[in-house]
Amino acid sequence: MAEKNAATKTEDAHLENRNDYVNDEPESTPQAVHVIHNPLKRDSSEQVVADAQAFANNHNLGEYADLFGRAALVARDQHNFQNIPGLGSDEVAALLYERDHKWHGPRILWFSVGLCALGAATQGWDQTGSNGANLSFPQEFGISGTGGDEWKVGLVNSIIFLTAGLIGAFITDPLNHYLGRRGEIFLTSACLTATPIASGFAKSWQALFAIRFVMGIGIGAKNATVPIFSAELAPARVRGALTMFWQLWVVAGIFLGFAANCIVKDTGRIAWRLQLGSAFIPAFILMCGIYLTPESPRWLMKHKKYDKAFQSFLKLRAHPIIAARDYYYSYVIYLEEIHVAEGSNYFTRLRDIFTVPRIRRANYGASTAMLAQQMCGINIISFYSSTIFTDVGYTDDQALFASLGYGAVQVIFTIPTLFLIDTVGRRRLCLITFPLMCIFLLAAGLSVLKTSGSQASRVGPVVLFVYLFTICYSLGEGPVAFQYSAEVFPTIQREQGMAFVVFINNFFAGVLGLTFPRMRTVMTTTGAFGFYAGLNLIAWFMVFCFIRETKQLTLEELDQVFSVPTSEYFRHEATVSAPWFIKRYFFFQKHLPKPPSIIATATSYPSHGGKYVDSPKRSEGAAV
Repeated sequence: MAEKNAATKTEDAHLENRNDYVNDEPESTPQAVHVIHNPLKRDSSEQVVADAQAFANNHNLGEYADLFGRAALVARDQHNFQNIPGLGSDEVAALLYERDHKWHGPRILWFSVGLCALGAATQGWDQTGSNGANLSFPQEFGISGTGGDEWKVGLVNSIIFLTAGLIGAFITDPLNHYLGRRGEIFLTSACLTATPIASGFAKSWQALFAIRFVMGIGIGAKNATVPIFSAELAPARVRGALTMFWQLWVVAGIFLGFAANCIVKDTGRIAWRLQLGSAFIPAFILMCGIYLTPESPRWLMKHKKYDKAFQSFLKLRAHPIIAARDYYYSYVIYLEEIHVAEGSNYFTRLRDIFTVPRIRRANYGASTAMLAQQMCGINIISFYSSTIFTDVGYTDDQALFASLGYGAVQVIFTIPTLFLIDTVGRRRLCLITFPLMCIFLLAAGLSVLKTSGSQASRVGPVVLFVYLFTICYSLGEGPVAFQYSAEVFPTIQREQGMAFVVFINNFFAGVLGLTFPRMRTVMTTTGAFGFYAGLNLIAWFMVFCFIRETKQLTLEELDQVFSVPTSEYFRHEATVSAPWFIKRYFFFQKHLPKPPSIIATATSYPSHGGKYVDSPKRSEGAAV
């Protein structure tokens, strides 16, 4: 009982005085309107050390009590750790090396994130397998006509995304709860190993539809978990780049799927069966390798396995002082999340993503990122590029090779974003690339209208503008959508939040796949491209309103980023940031000083002139 009371007292020490750090005094100098505050700075250094040591002693980590005391001081002042007394020379050296070498980390970290990225390749490969199969399976099953046959082809293509969104995404929470992150990934990988193989043996379009129905459930559950798992393993300084391996391997899967399509194209009537069946390869590798990775330390923490969570962090960080720092800081913020979500269950946590202001704002941003990925029109290329290229004059073989080029472009131009996403930022990349995508997609649609001249003069401009559109997508929205969504929700509601936005992404991917064959006939390819070009402009405005920058912030600091009301955030961006940008870059008024950000870290503003953004509470009221 005494031990329990001590643990409770330690937790209470972190939860008291939650509003003591709000400063509403007028700013004397230009700086951020809202400043992200480190909650460990609420207490004295002595109290922080005592709390950290008590935490270790009360959770089977007594042998690390002194380490946690030092790590808590480092977490309290991460930019001035060299002045902290008591740190060993090896600990200071490790922290300095981490600071100066952004990509430093143990091999198991790279292995784990890289292995998870293979899960994304399954989705890309499934997309492109059906892309190539579209050239022949409708003839095999007698559904190559117009009208009703077009809807059947669309349904076979789109059902994996419809079931991924409507079923797969929403079984994520119970699967994660009972099986853990790794167990859930193993189960869905097994599903995605079996179903592509079964697709190759389908005897009717109805059987193929049923198999892909089950495949979609596995894809949805996997898509909602793997990015979370990757984000929870990665350190904040490179979380965007490491987690972005998801998108890199989606496009790698697309490329490999197109390559497989080209390899088996001359196998006769079974070509489409091999194209669909080959998608089992990355899922099988993921299924075999997932239990070689550590379990997510944040999942273990959530299930009160505190000692195992720290052992997981020790494997994922380069030095014990770094592991203890990251773990204890996560724990402190997690206590506040528990305070907010006390007494919750699956349905209340699902409700929270719409009703709790901080989580609702994160949902706005993540939903926008996911919906915009479908609005931009990239998946009409991923699903139907071979069909589109044959429409404008390519043979089937030429269309497959042109699609292979599309896949190669995606891979090549996603790689630079590994380095841009944590420097340029998620929001800015999207704001830059959406207008360009609109222009190039519209140009591709207009190029289809040319029907005279040589084959090269007719097809060349279409392929060129499709490739340019793809380059812009790969540098912006493509990598951002899943990366952003995986990081913005609090630990308590992360499964529900990710499930909902994966539902949005996959459901509208399904709608796109279902409707495009008929849209191509009714609106023509030019009209369809023009329609999605217009949606790019709408998506740009949605990004401007709802997506907040998250680069180089810990998962815990994001709680405070989304505590700023949406109305205040939009007003600042529309009346301060946007006018400055237009004057600076369109009218070349280079003398204008950059205005203050609405959100910044406390270390950026040591005078604390801005308002501290503290952790969200249910009592925030109805602020948007």
